[in-house]
Amino acid sequence: MELIDLSHTIESGMITYKGLPAPLICDYLSREASRKIYSANTEFQIGRMEMVGNTGTYLDSPFHRYENGKDLSQVSLSSLADLELVIARIERQTSRAIERLALSASEVRGRAVLIHTGWDQHWRTDAYFEGFPYLTGGLAQWLRDAGVVLVGVDSHNIDCTDTGERPVHSTLLGGDIPIVEHLRGLESVPERGARFFAVPPKVKGFGTFPVRAFAVLPG
Repeated sequence: MELIDLSHTIESGMITYKGLPAPLICDYLSREASRKIYSANTEFQIGRMEMVGNTGTYLDSPFHRYENGKDLSQVSLSSLADLELVIARIERQTSRAIERLALSASEVRGRAVLIHTGWDQHWRTDAYFEGFPYLTGGLAQWLRDAGVVLVGVDSHNIDCTDTGERPVHSTLLGGDIPIVEHLRGLESVPERGARFFAVPPKVKGFGTFPVRAFAVLPG
């Protein structure tokens, strides 16, 4: 069994989304300080992290968009783990908008669909935040109606952010379909046959949280 890590590493000071604060990662209890508490030759580190949910590779639950939507504690594991996976590869195009996929409704139904744009090559650069590819509201409606169970993208946002509208988030999360953004490494995953996992902590009253997303390759 081969596992492919599809997540970015979270680092202190890393900017995922301009306008949102970077995570602060530090010691709550350092190894040096712990030596005063424990027996000789015994030490521990207890870490502390301050961050917003939209950090690194993260999953959006319906509560992120809708007050009465399912939060992270309510989203079922069956919609996050061991999902049949389909990779939709987007060839270089003149338009940023992704209006359709080379998939039929039967290929999408009951599966996770991850959109491979290659935009993750710009991660941790200024280019990552500008001119990124995104899905259209019409494609989001098609995916929902076709019966997709999760949608992910390796771009900066699944929606266009030029205006305050977010039709893709609204449509998918309104249909109880989780979204994973800021994926990486999708070029290493075959278009068919792999299984996908993206499970966040079970947090009540929270809509978005980082995940260690990965694919299990067939064979």
